[in-house]
Amino acid sequence: MKFRFFFLLLSTLFCTQLSAQEISRAIEKFVAIDTTMVAIAHVTLIDGSGEAIKNDQTIVFDKDRIISVGDSEMSAIPEGALIIDGTGKTVIPGLVMMHEHMFYSKPFENWFSVGQMTFSFPRLYLAGGVTTMRTAGSIQPQTDLNVKKWINEGKMTGPKMDVTGPFIERPGYEIPELGYIKGTEDVAEMVNYWAERGVTSFKLYNYITKEDMRICVEEAHKRGLKVTGHLCSITYEEASEIGIDNLEHGFMASSDFIEHKEENFCDPMEARKSLAMASVDDPRITRLIDILVKNGTAVTTTPVVFEPYTDYEVVPGGGEKALSPQILADVQARYDRRINKDSVVKASFVKDLIWLKRYYDKGGLLMAGTDPTGAGRTVAGYANQRTLEILVENGFPLVDAIKICTLNGAKYLGQEDSIGTIEPGKKSDLLLIDGDLQQNIRNIRSLQFVFKEGVGYDSAKLFESVKGMVGVN
Repeated sequence: MKFRFFFLLLSTLFCTQLSAQEISRAIEKFVAIDTTMVAIAHVTLIDGSGEAIKNDQTIVFDKDRIISVGDSEMSAIPEGALIIDGTGKTVIPGLVMMHEHMFYSKPFENWFSVGQMTFSFPRLYLAGGVTTMRTAGSIQPQTDLNVKKWINEGKMTGPKMDVTGPFIERPGYEIPELGYIKGTEDVAEMVNYWAERGVTSFKLYNYITKEDMRICVEEAHKRGLKVTGHLCSITYEEASEIGIDNLEHGFMASSDFIEHKEENFCDPMEARKSLAMASVDDPRITRLIDILVKNGTAVTTTPVVFEPYTDYEVVPGGGEKALSPQILADVQARYDRRINKDSVVKASFVKDLIWLKRYYDKGGLLMAGTDPTGAGRTVAGYANQRTLEILVENGFPLVDAIKICTLNGAKYLGQEDSIGTIEPGKKSDLLLIDGDLQQNIRNIRSLQFVFKEGVGYDSAKLFESVKGMVGVN
């Protein structure tokens, strides 16, 4: 027997025993479902493993743990469970996104700058289906650590967080929120200082040296922590051979194709030019992919921040309403100036995704993130959903795109035993989507409930709560 529930009527009904954590009044208003036992019946399941899609499934979870997954006809639903009719709906794991920030672009005149979005971004990430995220570089690491703590304590609304320390960088780009090391001797001090305060990963940036990287990798690995990089002065091949764990932005930040590249020197214009000139079947990319796969170097793709202008949305994922009016006007003006002037950008965008699929098909650990920086078009939550759309629209099978955005991130974080796929014994981190992703990947935008450790958050309410606040809070 199928049951259909109208959950707006249930949004204020809570059991005396809360499912995974104490929930404060500050976030209670976003909770639609908070009961000890939930069964989603007759739903289409994409479980995050990369295996085939399963139809007419029933998923049962008790508080923060999944207890059973199987064919609806064969599934026993425990007495007293809240039953959700999943007919026409899809369930996927909660997204595990690996290049997120708690800050957003706020340029001024000719200066590039970013501002901390302490309150709006955690809600937006959760609204977009992100249940676990890594901040791939912090400008206010202590703020990020506090937000992580308060989310875990049920005082704030947001995903579970892996916090990366401040950018490790030498003078180069003049970005006021960056700190700069004076020399390699500062690297170990930074790693150890922030590791003692709770960060769980580190990020190297454009102008560092190979010796800076060696020290960072060595000190982080001593503590069982990982290092990623948005590189320029060091090639991907050099970084992989040194032992970096992860490279950011797909191949868009690679300087490997510069002819006669100077050691430890960053020329961003030449790097972009060399990538644009490389053919899609350049033998150098084949060689580089093979090196990265052999060394087990993970790659994070951030396609939204590179998305072209012509024939694309102003704010990828449709997040215009999240921006403050002044910020939206600035973003729209930049967008209008660049329409029909981005053919080179579009070619590089498509080529990078082709190369990433080759890396993935050869066994590389490909993960995904958004990087809400750039020209201000990348907005937390909306961009996370758009990332999944981009992968599917550019040749990744749906099950693989979801695996990249879920299980692969969990593997990198060493949490694949508890998150990343939907199976018995794992955390009840899952998304209920009102639509069929097989018919149209953009149905991801019809996300209904985000279950984080068994608590079901209303996606629409979360999005609405920070309308017009990005760029302000």
